[in-house]
Amino acid sequence: MAGFVLLLHLLGATVWTGGHLVLATTILPRALRERRIDGLLAFESAYERIGMPALALQVLTGLWLAHHLQPDLGAWLDWRQPVSRLVMLKLGLLALTGAFAVHARLRVLPRLSPATLPLLAWHVVPVTLLAVAFVVVGLSFRTGWLY
Repeated sequence: MAGFVLLLHLLGATVWTGGHLVLATTILPRALRERRIDGLLAFESAYERIGMPALALQVLTGLWLAHHLQPDLGAWLDWRQPVSRLVMLKLGLLALTGAFAVHARLRVLPRLSPATLPLLAWHVVPVTLLAVAFVVVGLSFRTGWLY
């Protein structure tokens, strides 16, 4: 069962991280250069249909995997335990991602225009870096890089 849940988690991470890398490295630079939001909005609309379910899948499977590795929820906050440190790092990355997402959804996207594109970039780039950090921390469960 754990292998299947891990597979679902990795598929969600692939969609989430890959989509943000495409957005940050191709779609956003073109939109900023051309000062046009139509391509960006088209990508966002299409990606959101798979990106948000992928993130939800990651959260659900990530919590399951964390519980599988560390069944004592209280121990998740014990910084002395390597697995707990990684779980806390993942939860911190999730909180930061959530904060950026809520701000973008409520404040940035409703006011998006060619003039406000740089503000959107200040959201896309950190969320992309957070997505990559999720992958690095997740890999650390297997490699011990961040123990």
